Amino acid sequence: MKKFLNQGATVFHGFWEVKFRGHLSLRVQKLDVQCETKTKDNVFVTVVASVQYRALLEKANDAYYKLSNTREQIQAYVFDVIRSSVPKMNLDDVFEQKNEVAKAVENELEKAMSTYGFEIVQTLIVDVEPAETVKKAMNEINAAARMRVATRDKAEAEKILQIKRAEAEAESKFLSGQGIARQRQAIVDGLRDSVLAFSINVPGTTAKDVMDMVLVTQYFDTMKEIGASSKSTSVFIPHGPGAVRDVAEQIRDGLLQAQAH
Repeated sequence: MKKFLNQGATVFHGFWEVKFRGHLSLRVQKLDVQCETKTKDNVFVTVVASVQYRALLEKANDAYYKLSNTREQIQAYVFDVIRSSVPKMNLDDVFEQKNEVAKAVENELEKAMSTYGFEIVQTLIVDVEPAETVKKAMNEINAAARMRVATRDKAEAEKILQIKRAEAEAESKFLSGQGIARQRQAIVDGLRDSVLAFSINVPGTTAKDVMDMVLVTQYFDTMKEIGASSKSTSVFIPHGPGAVRDVAEQIRDGLLQAQAH
């Protein structure tokens, strides 16, 4: 008579001969299987599958007597499924579809090992390891792609910076032009007021006389500013008894020529 005993203490009564053939663990066991295969895009990879399995109490007879090496049998089925499914995928798809590969392995193992009295608890694809040269090439590709993105972003930022700089420069020149125009307008207004005031207060003077005097005054003010500046370079100005008169005539002639054009 054959009898399978559960865990724990067992008491035998009578004088029957008791012979133990062995023991069968009902605990969940784990087997890691490394399988080398090739993907659709001709990349060799090592796929690591982790299989959790256990013997069924109601099929303990099959689990003990039908297989001499359970782990080798499971490994053979894992090899068969992985080497038939992974070659249909590209390398990127293998990484993205690990769960699908694990499910295919689990379904095949469940069908095959149930006849031997074993239950497949869970199957996982825990690692996909390409060849070292392939990993290096993939890292270089990713680095190059990231460098292209960084270069493009840098160029775009530089472009925006140049546009903003040009806009700021244009705005600065516009405001500077407005300032110069207002300054010149103020000078013209001041000269006009000076001519009118001098003509009223000093009878017999003409507008030309007043203008000559104003120009001479500005000439001396200009020389004073040039001499007072610490950053001024050397400026050679003809100066003599008739220099003031010559400068006044040159400025007046320039104004008349500008008005003629």
